[in-house]
Amino acid sequence: MMHKSRFSVENINLLSKSLSENSIITYEELPQYDLFLSQVVDYLNDKFDADNYTNNIVQNYIKSGVISKPEDRKKRGYTKLHLAQLVLLSYMRPILTAQEIKKVFSLAFNEINDRSDDIISWEDAYKIFSDMQKESIDNFEKNSFCDRTKLQQIINSLNLKESDEERISVFLVVMTLVSQASAIKKLVQKIVADYKN
Repeated sequence: MMHKSRFSVENINLLSKSLSENSIITYEELPQYDLFLSQVVDYLNDKFDADNYTNNIVQNYIKSGVISKPEDRKKRGYTKLHLAQLVLLSYMRPILTAQEIKKVFSLAFNEINDRSDDIISWEDAYKIFSDMQKESIDNFEKNSFCDRTKLQQIINSLNLKESDEERISVFLVVMTLVSQASAIKKLVQKIVADYKN
């Protein structure tokens, strides 16, 4: 956790590096063995503590065709493929609705419960996403909101009291990230909505 008196672009970059190292679940790290639904929920809640998954949430994603059904007649019907789907879904949930996620998944996997019509494998999709996420976090420092010179120029132009500079720096970085996330969300939703229409 970043203490308010230690705010700096360097600390944000260190935080970004820590996120990069700790938040990406590689495909190889996903459990190799099949799981019960309760184990799947526990796994997701452990990895995505802000999401608060329940059995009902996972079952609703299955019923609505967002993710594939568990293996027939197996108590431990949730495979590594299901976890890959759910982890990808976890990253998409804050940005897209369930129907939008379903539409995105159908671009690469067609019918969610038919592996024979997949254009790429779930393993490949997962690994590509993991690499993209890691690269995105690693490139954090190169983005304009992390440019110390630009940030200092903005702070200087505001003629702030020295005691307020750090607070406003935090505010500016957070607002920049929020505006970028918002713009990216709108762009993603527009692409999903317009594709095939």
